[in-house]
Amino acid sequence: MASHTSSEDPVFSYSQFACIGSGFSGIALGATLQRWYGITDIRLFEKQSQLGGTWYVNQYPGCACDIPSALYSLSFECNPNWTRVLPTYTELWEYINRVARKYDLVDKITFGAAVERCVWIEEKGRWRMWVRQKQTGQVIVHECQFLYSAVGFFDQPRDLGIPGAERFEGPMFHSARWRHDVDLTGKRVVVFGNGCTGSQIVPAIVDKTASLTHVVRSKQWVYPSVDKQVPQWIMFTLANIPGTMQLRRLLTFIQLELEFIGFGNGKLAKAFRKKRQRQVEAYMRATAPKKYHDLLIPDFEVGCKRRVFDSGYLKSLHNEHLRLTDERVEEILPNAIKMKSGEIIEADVIVMANGFKTNQFFFDCEIVGRDGKTIHEHWKSFGGAEAYNCECLSGFPNFFLLGGPNSGTGHTSFLIAAENAVNYSLRIIRPLLKGKGSLAEVKREAEEKYVQSLHRKLHHTVFFTGCSSWYNRPVDGKKPWNAAAYPWYQAHYWYSCLFPSWKDWRLSGQTGRNKVVKQSITVTRLLNLAAFALGVVLWSKRNPNSVLASLLAQPRTILPWLAGAAVQTGTEAFAMLKTAWR
Repeated sequence: MASHTSSEDPVFSYSQFACIGSGFSGIALGATLQRWYGITDIRLFEKQSQLGGTWYVNQYPGCACDIPSALYSLSFECNPNWTRVLPTYTELWEYINRVARKYDLVDKITFGAAVERCVWIEEKGRWRMWVRQKQTGQVIVHECQFLYSAVGFFDQPRDLGIPGAERFEGPMFHSARWRHDVDLTGKRVVVFGNGCTGSQIVPAIVDKTASLTHVVRSKQWVYPSVDKQVPQWIMFTLANIPGTMQLRRLLTFIQLELEFIGFGNGKLAKAFRKKRQRQVEAYMRATAPKKYHDLLIPDFEVGCKRRVFDSGYLKSLHNEHLRLTDERVEEILPNAIKMKSGEIIEADVIVMANGFKTNQFFFDCEIVGRDGKTIHEHWKSFGGAEAYNCECLSGFPNFFLLGGPNSGTGHTSFLIAAENAVNYSLRIIRPLLKGKGSLAEVKREAEEKYVQSLHRKLHHTVFFTGCSSWYNRPVDGKKPWNAAAYPWYQAHYWYSCLFPSWKDWRLSGQTGRNKVVKQSITVTRLLNLAAFALGVVLWSKRNPNSVLASLLAQPRTILPWLAGAAVQTGTEAFAMLKTAWR
């Protein structure tokens, strides 16, 4: 447990809402509170010196998103000015910073503040937080009615796990802690890792190095790039014709959502994966040097690990300065790495692009719920990290996880799940804001039932077809536990967030203390949903040879998606068009 003593007396403060983290999820929460309810009483605590989360921490060469910008953005803040299909970290940070300033959220963020402990105070019906200012050591004791965590998946870098790292005399750093003061020109560089990050770093730096040794521990399916510059005429159209940004977002959502067909274990899913695998393998063989084919091309199915879009990586392997190897590194020496064969490879700089600690949450922050039970004790009783609707825990009232267990995706934008989680939590607490109680807590039996159903479904997906990935991690040395991936369509998650199952919740506490300033849920949006879904069905009947018609002919595959996908996209499109025309 962290120490909460300080050379100075603690500072006490209160806000109705508090959030750990100020990345996309935290900013979405602050903005949606204002949009829906007119509430501005929120305090966000950010351990970094700037907002942005992942897109502030990751500033390595070549860093960019692997989801199209039309969808890797907030639905209520579509951006016509994306310059690329897959935006760079700079563009993403500028975007979320602009959104935060629009909703006056920057002044509500305490920067350089590490949240060390959060405890539920039963007699007050509040959360009490101990927050330490990193520069001064000053402790802030903050209380709130509603506590959110927006820490996300990619917060803690993984250890390299190779002896001798402490003896290395040159710069050695993780990709999420990039040393901009280190000039790689003419240096002998070793890069560990070939996932999304490593495959972006290597082509971005190889030309300036004297030599680059790329050490890989596993194989990846490397897809052809979908990135390209957005033409000026498209940017002009999006900025000046109402509804075009929303239409582009809608079409992108449908395109990516259909990719989830390949994540199941039925005949259609397997056929989908085989076709995609043939396409990707042909691209890899045609693009990468033949001598590296055996090191690159996986022997597991596509989708089992997160796909990697080629940002020039396969072509960079032709560079005479680059060497690719999967030989195990036995030891790190002061100025080199020692391979299993005994070979010594000299190195001036070592870059670790070996990922993050996934399936684990709250490394440096203790969350204590009712009866003094910690969140890790709660998760141990389930066998691993989990949450009802990927967001809520029994015994932890008024506490919500944005980007919580199993909210990740392998095919589409995480921000869809993050927005849906924000919206769900605000629907749950709406009665409390109207004065009909002060506490909301999911029931234990509902949580158990949800988690059992989710993990049964996960075991019938591509994630459990045999590969080793960050989606599955063993817990306490036992069988793998997947706390990363959501086993259904994102439209399914949207649907479950739109219509809460109130029988799974317990609302209690004092009444009459809160007041909703404004509300936004309307019957009109639901009618728009039904109209859109009906239109999809009628169109498919008139076009029986289309892909959509063939999917509709597979009810067990498509109905869960159709129930949500058509409805979600219809709602979003109609609502945004209405806003755009105002």
